[in-house]
Amino acid sequence: MDRAAKAALASVFVGALVLGLKFLAWWVTGSVALYSDALESIINVVAAGAAFIALWISAQPADANHPYGHTKAEYFSAVFEGLLVVLAALSILRAAYDGLLDPQPLEAPALGLAINAVASAINAVWGWALLRWGRQYRAPALVADGKHVLTDVYTSGGVLVGVGLVALTGWLVLDPILAAIVALNILWSGYTMIRDSVGGLMDEAVPEETMADIREAIAANGGGALEAHDVRSRHAGRLTFIDFHLVVPGAMSVSKAHDICDRIEATLKRDIGADTLISIHVEPEEKAKHAGVAIARHRQAADTPGTAGGVAS
Repeated sequence: MDRAAKAALASVFVGALVLGLKFLAWWVTGSVALYSDALESIINVVAAGAAFIALWISAQPADANHPYGHTKAEYFSAVFEGLLVVLAALSILRAAYDGLLDPQPLEAPALGLAINAVASAINAVWGWALLRWGRQYRAPALVADGKHVLTDVYTSGGVLVGVGLVALTGWLVLDPILAAIVALNILWSGYTMIRDSVGGLMDEAVPEETMADIREAIAANGGGALEAHDVRSRHAGRLTFIDFHLVVPGAMSVSKAHDICDRIEATLKRDIGADTLISIHVEPEEKAKHAGVAIARHRQAADTPGTAGGVAS
């Protein structure tokens, strides 16, 4: 089991602890807003379990049926988590509606708020850790889980303030109104999770600044070649795929062309990441497109139409 999967498994146990504390806070107060906060924590636990399964699947080596690996399983986990968040928000909206029709007084609000505050502090530390590890290990499932946990922290903060105002002012209607606001915030969180994950499933290109680093690496280390064009990239979990056509002089030996490819690949793996898979198609000089970033002069120009970038003389 790799480090990302271990973090996801630990997240299940942390989420269960926080869930127990938040339901205890709701039980001692009867607050609809605290109920909404607890309900979101159920989603945290389920989503953490889904993230663990996805990370375990994505860590499996490539096989005959999946020659490019299983890393996209992480995006399915993030989409699933986003859908769960949306369902939780709808459930909270229903509870808030019932609370508006029949507001109920709070019981033991100080104790409930104290319990919820402890749970939120645990979530804050854990969410920050998940986000850091997810980016470090390039694990979208961990990043999605970390963002969700931190969103839970923000909403919990608002709930604590709102329930405190209910206890101080006696305005019972504030409790279900606050729950509805929490639900709308959760809906937005679920939408952004799904949107970001769909980008990965659709083979979204790397960010433009990363693409610029790729072009520069090719230009700086492609000495002996004439140009590189049709440079493309995509993400699949922790993996980055890069492919392009490298044009070399027609009289160049296969061995020398291979040396140039090795030099470019080594630099890309160092600069972009060790989990970078690179495919280079070597072509003779009559295939040159004369567009992109010149290898010989290291000069950037316009890319060829329909490509993500290019390198050319």
